[in-house]
Amino acid sequence: MSALIGLDIGTTACKASLFREDGTLVAKATREYSIQIPHKGWAEQNAEIVWTLAEEALAQVLKDSGTRDVVAIGISAQGEAVMPVNAQGQTLRPAILGMDTRTDAQNVWLRERFGAEHLFDLTGVPVHTINTLPKLLWLREHEPEIWSRADKFLLYEDFVIHKMTGQAMVSRCLASRTQMYDLKADCWNTDLLDAAGLAPSRLSLVQQSGKAVGEMRPDLASALGFSRPPLVVSGGHDQACGALGVGLTKPGLAMVSTGTAEVMEVSLDQPTVNKSLYESNISVYAHVVPGLYLAMTLNHSGGLLLRWFRDTFGQEELRQAQIGGLDAYDLILKNAPDHPTRLMVLPHFSGSGTPTFDIASKGAILGLTFASTRPEIAKALLEGLTFELRLNLDLLIKGGIFISELRAIGGGARSAIWVQLKADITGLPVAVPIVTEAAGWGAALLAGVGAGVFENLDEAVNVTFEQRYLPGPYSPNYQERYQVYQSIYPTLAALNHRL
Repeated sequence: MSALIGLDIGTTACKASLFREDGTLVAKATREYSIQIPHKGWAEQNAEIVWTLAEEALAQVLKDSGTRDVVAIGISAQGEAVMPVNAQGQTLRPAILGMDTRTDAQNVWLRERFGAEHLFDLTGVPVHTINTLPKLLWLREHEPEIWSRADKFLLYEDFVIHKMTGQAMVSRCLASRTQMYDLKADCWNTDLLDAAGLAPSRLSLVQQSGKAVGEMRPDLASALGFSRPPLVVSGGHDQACGALGVGLTKPGLAMVSTGTAEVMEVSLDQPTVNKSLYESNISVYAHVVPGLYLAMTLNHSGGLLLRWFRDTFGQEELRQAQIGGLDAYDLILKNAPDHPTRLMVLPHFSGSGTPTFDIASKGAILGLTFASTRPEIAKALLEGLTFELRLNLDLLIKGGIFISELRAIGGGARSAIWVQLKADITGLPVAVPIVTEAAGWGAALLAGVGAGVFENLDEAVNVTFEQRYLPGPYSPNYQERYQVYQSIYPTLAALNHRL
């Protein structure tokens, strides 16, 4: 049975997952890396270190699986981050990450030059600091020497593919996340590139997800421990790969992915860019599944908020977890109340995501008393994140997108408390697949299609669900509390702006 690898390059960690073609996860290896914040609002990363750690993860997964003969590798990658590279593919400066917020002035210029709604109609991407286009405009203006020296500007997918094969190739899926890709014309938009002073030759070639790029360099394959060079196949945005891995291959299916950020994706049969979605700042981009598109909502905090709580207030649980081989999050939430907490959390610890995209918004914990406990606060963080999810779900429905079930993936899908909260607060059933590392599995599926292991994705995708969570007895209480939650951001926005 053929072995396939999905290499997932996330914001804070990379994972190499080795699967059999039937979806059995044989082994996985993870390496964490840091984010640098050299100035307020900046978020950068040494992509060369990320690549070194990805190499380590690939070598480790081969060793742990006892498998050296791998047919193909697919790439799942964080979106929007961009880095200038020389002709050899070496970075000239750190990558500017999606969460970086330095590009306010560039977005003002884009609004004046093109109009925000026109940009959304063209690209499906709302104007925001997350996007690749304003980051490139910032580089041109503030680092002209690097701008002129750069041979190309790469995203993480094409950066890794270049390291593996020597070719600069990016998936249509990830290209359509940059705000430079014309969704309807299906190509880089020349008006936007001209405005940025950027020749198309300085960007990667675009191809459909699941297409073979070429074999891994023999010297690299040998150094990592492969018995022969595997085929390297175009993948896509990590969230889109996750959507494929959890079976979003038909219009109307929905996924919630809880990793560093929390993202909801709904599959569409056409690039829907109506006014309601525009006003809600919901992006629409190409799926890794041919002929389909995705509508995406975003909460920057997600699992990063619980990680902050763990690292700041959960040192004892971290110590116990390390001694006993347990999960620190399980220990933190062990004594959390079954019922809704008495607290309200606005989870804007990194500004707000959709629908407001307010980078000046801040996190808030309301309702604290001397009776408040750490487990209660920890659960309230999960409630706040899930209320924010419900807010975005309502906006998708308002935009004409029907959703009947959520499929949960990522680290948050392993928490029964969190998944039950999703069902209780959204009022929808939430299904958890057996393979929650869906981004890696989605990338591996694309690798299998590119290598001819599968004839097509319809043949390849076969998702088995471990459990379905239904709205429970506390769901009506959460519906009442959701009405209160909706007033928190409007009430605090002006104060946070003053702060």
